[in-house]
Amino acid sequence: MLEDPERCYQAIQSKDPRFDGWFFVGVLTTKIYCRPSCPAQTPKRQNVRFFASSASAQQAGLRACRRCRPDATPGSPEWNLRADIVARAMRLIRDGFVDREGVNGLAKRLSYSERQLNRLMTAELGVGPLALAQAQRSQTARLLLETTDLSVTDIAFAAGFRSVRQYNETIRRIFADTPTGLRRRSQRATALRPETPHSQGLQSLHLRLPARRPFEPTPLVRFLSERRLDTLETIEGSNYRRSIRLAHGYGILSLEPSKDTAVGPAYLHLQLQLSDLRDLNMAVDRCRQLLDLDADPVAIYDALHNQDALGPLVRKNPGLRVPGAVDGFELAVRAIIGQQVSVEGARTVASRLVHAAGEELPQTDDTITHLFPTPSALLKLATAQPESFAMPTRRRQTLVRLTECVLNDTLVLDTGVDPVELRQTLQSIPGIGPWTSEYIAMRVLRDPDAFMATDLAIARAMVTLGLATSTKEISAVSNRWRPWRSYAMAHLWSLPRVSRSKMTDTAG
Repeated sequence: MLEDPERCYQAIQSKDPRFDGWFFVGVLTTKIYCRPSCPAQTPKRQNVRFFASSASAQQAGLRACRRCRPDATPGSPEWNLRADIVARAMRLIRDGFVDREGVNGLAKRLSYSERQLNRLMTAELGVGPLALAQAQRSQTARLLLETTDLSVTDIAFAAGFRSVRQYNETIRRIFADTPTGLRRRSQRATALRPETPHSQGLQSLHLRLPARRPFEPTPLVRFLSERRLDTLETIEGSNYRRSIRLAHGYGILSLEPSKDTAVGPAYLHLQLQLSDLRDLNMAVDRCRQLLDLDADPVAIYDALHNQDALGPLVRKNPGLRVPGAVDGFELAVRAIIGQQVSVEGARTVASRLVHAAGEELPQTDDTITHLFPTPSALLKLATAQPESFAMPTRRRQTLVRLTECVLNDTLVLDTGVDPVELRQTLQSIPGIGPWTSEYIAMRVLRDPDAFMATDLAIARAMVTLGLATSTKEISAVSNRWRPWRSYAMAHLWSLPRVSRSKMTDTAG
């Protein structure tokens, strides 16, 4: 978008919400920056400048618009489409990596020097990783000010700031207000602001997660419901709840689609219960990944709606998203368990492992009682009680080898991994073939072009639609859908009597 400023200006003239998060609009005369769909009067062309991130707008001396709240936009889908160093760094920053490990830790994680990484990111985004992380901290601080009754000082450190002074200066510079002023303004704007409940030592927050329209959450909820694990996940109607392991503790998340009208952006209601508020950024990002909230459905629709027999499926459900994951290791374990068994069978086996090796939560509500097992806990169980793994010996050995690779850092399962490198590393493990590696790439890396040609559900759908009958033909047909093959698979899975088929892997 930034390579075509005139197109950017046309987007702000039309107030098109599709471009929220893709870029930010700086108004030089008022010294504020906005999202493209800001309802304010469109400024003159000569008075605007376009920025790739809110951080670069802030570095230029602009403050966030109070009317459109540009820091609360959906994330740019560009970072899920690309696999270069800048995109991988952006995904890790969104996950709170800089807050946990610092810029030096981020550079090491990507196998670059800190100087090289700063140079690459500044050249493309106008700012380095530290400024991007600081912009994210300011957004976290504002969320905590508006949704909790924590003290201003506690919020400063929970948001990741090193000092109260740094926190106060950043809030004044970005929002042109003090922390207490932001809180008062929020209370005035919300007449019936709910009290923040506390649940047995957990801090609760109520947030709204924006998504681009069209957005259809029902298939996502159905997909997660069919695979829910006892004591880890529950589904009640359209409300999805689960436990999640985080950097500083754990949390329980509850996600429910908003019942709003078709006007404006789509939202999901998120209730988070966190044992440590420093994990807020990480938890929110994992929720966005899980439900694919940063996707660009219009671009996907434009590419697929005229594609042979797939087109009618896309036109029927243009807001379909691809399910993601909240934890890479958990997803990989569940993918291996799901090889050559039904969805229900895989769910039963995985639930038993959670109960046998998962950490029991100190505070429970009788439905969500465990966290998914850590790699060390799973390896210990495999050694001490191999009979707990109700699966063929070779599959259990594959799980053990995967766990060992994670523990010795030869395999990293997060959004900062190079997709090609991840596939190669996974397929070097005996028992993991193309189906498993593609499934993990799709859900952990959010790779929009993953495709599982050996998936039996996909094969059944392709035959039903008259598109292909063999694996070779399926692969050839899928090339027409690049670079959106993950979304094509989601549409194929949506066909009746397809989603519950067995999965297979050609890993011998």
